[in-house]
Amino acid sequence: MKRLVPRYIQITPTLGELSWNLEPSDELLSVHLGWMDWLRKETAGEILDVRQGFTAVGIRWKTAQSQERFARTISGVSIPPNPLSQKIWEIPVCYEHEFGTDLGSVALAKRMRANDLIDLHSEGIYRIHFFGFLPGFMYLSGLPKVLHTPRKAVPDRSVARGSVGIGGSQTGIYPMESPGGWHVLGRTPVQLFESRQNPPVWASPGDRIQFIRIGTEEMKRLLENPVRPTFR
Repeated sequence: MKRLVPRYIQITPTLGELSWNLEPSDELLSVHLGWMDWLRKETAGEILDVRQGFTAVGIRWKTAQSQERFARTISGVSIPPNPLSQKIWEIPVCYEHEFGTDLGSVALAKRMRANDLIDLHSEGIYRIHFFGFLPGFMYLSGLPKVLHTPRKAVPDRSVARGSVGIGGSQTGIYPMESPGGWHVLGRTPVQLFESRQNPPVWASPGDRIQFIRIGTEEMKRLLENPVRPTFR
């Protein structure tokens, strides 16, 4: 793998960003994870927080001096990429109308049969890049291009916990009830964020996700008796 060299941007005296002028990819994600591990180990006493995005890693420094020192020396730092996880988490999803409230309208807009849309969405294997927006919300890559769909012009006031939606070039799962502008294709009974657990999420950046279609009866049974997802 070629070395993907980031640009470092000082945003404020104590906030900076490693930035790559590249599209999100597995290769770039592995580089991000390598940098984040290195930062946490080598600058642990100098940083307050490290946050990841699709094409950038944000760093909050304790002092302006720490950031200045890092900015001067970064050009000489070479970080090996981290190998990506081989885990594929299997997430049960019910796409029936009761739970997939926007499935019919999306299928109509795409001139597809609803079952064909479900097959496309559930056959894909998606990569977790980072968490954000809400606690436990996964930012995933891998949505088939034919399913890319503009977000709703008027967001819904309330989207149920576990709703699986698409918006723009992404798919994702709402970990809790929230306003939202994505088109809801189905719902999972899986709990994505558990504040009393350590860690509170069961997956990690680099893991992969596959949605497994289930029926209404199975959905209702799992809502009453939640289980932790499995991976292969």
